[in-house]
Amino acid sequence: MTSATEPRTVHLAVYNTLADWETGHAVAHINNPEYQAHPGRYRIRTVGPTTEPITTAGGVRIVPDIALADLDPRDSAMLILPGASYYQSGGLTAFVEAAAEFLAAGTPVAGICGATVAMAQRGLLDGRRHTSNAAEALSWTGYAGAADYVNEPAVTDDSRPGHLITAAAMHPVPFAREIFAELDLYTPETLTAWTKLYSGDPAGYYDLMAATS
Repeated sequence: MTSATEPRTVHLAVYNTLADWETGHAVAHINNPEYQAHPGRYRIRTVGPTTEPITTAGGVRIVPDIALADLDPRDSAMLILPGASYYQSGGLTAFVEAAAEFLAAGTPVAGICGATVAMAQRGLLDGRRHTSNAAEALSWTGYAGAADYVNEPAVTDDSRPGHLITAAAMHPVPFAREIFAELDLYTPETLTAWTKLYSGDPAGYYDLMAATS
């Protein structure tokens, strides 16, 4: 278990064909103490199927910090699940089961792109506000949560103790925004300015400087 003086761990799931672009903003800024409300509160650790190296969709080789078998929701602040082609074939079922355990334990889960499809198949989106690449991307799974689909880039459902964040593949910035809000990484003013800047508005830089001065 993590002591009160150690950073809390945000676990990033890593596996072959991981979509590099989907979690880049979230991971980089969780690790960067600049502008954070409580610098150093969190650290990122990667969790793979095993500790054998994986290769992302972009060809980046990653050696996981821990194996999935050693992951415990009690030792984590959040589990982040990127998209990957293997989700479509059911090759990452163990990670979806881990997400179910996290939610049951009241620990937040954030999933994007293919991870949302796999969670829909598992029933984890039923009765929760959620989004994905499109409603049609989930409908074929036969899941029972279609009435709670929200046509937004990223959505946080906080209706149960285990909060669930979902997002579309083409919206890594809104996905990061929801993760930051859940972790209370920035003040509300800083989060608004950060989102403005990384959504492509240069004026967000000046807002960010003002919010953090």
